[in-house]
Amino acid sequence: MGTEKKCFFTFFSTTFLPLLLLLLYSISAFSSPRPFFSLGQRGPHCPPAFAYYIFGGKGDKDRIFRLLLAVYHPRNRYLLQLGAEASDEERYRLTLALKSVPAIRSFGNVDVIGKPGRFSYVGSTHIAATLHAASVLMKVDSGWDWFIALSALDYPLVTQDDLSHVFSLVRRDLNFLNHTSDLGWKGGQRIQPIVVDPAIYLARRTGIFHANEKRPMPDAFKIFTGKVYYQYCSPWVILSRSFLEFCILGWDNLPRTLLMYFNNVMLSEESYFHSVICNSPEFKNTTVNSDLRYMIWDNPPKMEPHFLNVSDYDQIAQSGVAFARQFKKDEPLLDMVDKKILKRSGRNQVGPGAWCTGRNSWWSDPCTQWGDVNVLKPGPQAKKLEETMTNLLDDWSSQSNQCT
Repeated sequence: MGTEKKCFFTFFSTTFLPLLLLLLYSISAFSSPRPFFSLGQRGPHCPPAFAYYIFGGKGDKDRIFRLLLAVYHPRNRYLLQLGAEASDEERYRLTLALKSVPAIRSFGNVDVIGKPGRFSYVGSTHIAATLHAASVLMKVDSGWDWFIALSALDYPLVTQDDLSHVFSLVRRDLNFLNHTSDLGWKGGQRIQPIVVDPAIYLARRTGIFHANEKRPMPDAFKIFTGKVYYQYCSPWVILSRSFLEFCILGWDNLPRTLLMYFNNVMLSEESYFHSVICNSPEFKNTTVNSDLRYMIWDNPPKMEPHFLNVSDYDQIAQSGVAFARQFKKDEPLLDMVDKKILKRSGRNQVGPGAWCTGRNSWWSDPCTQWGDVNVLKPGPQAKKLEETMTNLLDDWSSQSNQCT
């Protein structure tokens, strides 16, 4: 199985600033754009490109770096964020690790947020951080097609050649997110209670503030949420560039109205994008009802999915989705995925693709040399993902109203 796309494109290089300058830049990714010639191109007749936002907290430097290498491809763009609780030293060491990878150093398509704002995973500041990341990625790169947010607890189940090959069969305005208007218990327990996220105005970590009263459900718009898994709803999304431009640059006031409403909703990332897209006449029928993630829930269920381990390998390998969560640091299952699916032979090597032309051996990284970055060589996992995508698109095309 192979796809060959011949194109030309100019990438933007990234230079990294020393630790002293780290303290001076708030959204700097230790970078200043500098064009150079490369055999790459974007557009409808070339493979799609992805913008990855990869985030984590204090102590997640190594996990973020490993995840980046697992999803790396020269055609994509990457923005990394260590939370405000991480030290400047940890952020600086992350940039040093990036400089050690020849492809990342040459293509310059990875940025690190230098001074992130504080955000809470259960508050509205999580949405603000995601929108901020998307806006930065739009500013530094005008050619990507889909936005993917990953946490340090996630890992891919396909190569980037697999992912690009399958998404080349998809309309580039489609959005992938679990969504439903059947709120169930969530209406009374998550949507109606009024909360305040202290990360908006406090420099220290503290819990969410709860008001004594609840507010009625809105009637000016309809609330949608991620698919409900026990006591948890899926906030994970793969969003098109056109929809994010609507959210950030918006010619309609809907995204800002809902942003103000969800400012006082707990775990608002489980409902914000879902509600914006399903209340928008322009985008409501661009929703494919899947987040393409694999998760296992404990029994009895907990707030977060089960930590995956080596006993889960056969299931995840056959799942036909793009990503899985959640993994403990240095989980041996990750080594199995690296070896059997991603074909990574070393932890400091990027996942190889058709663009890598160097010799592949246990002492040599094939991605220190490269050819045409638009050539794809999908592997066996692409077939499984393609089957999943075909089924999802069949369901999508059979419904006149995607948001119900």
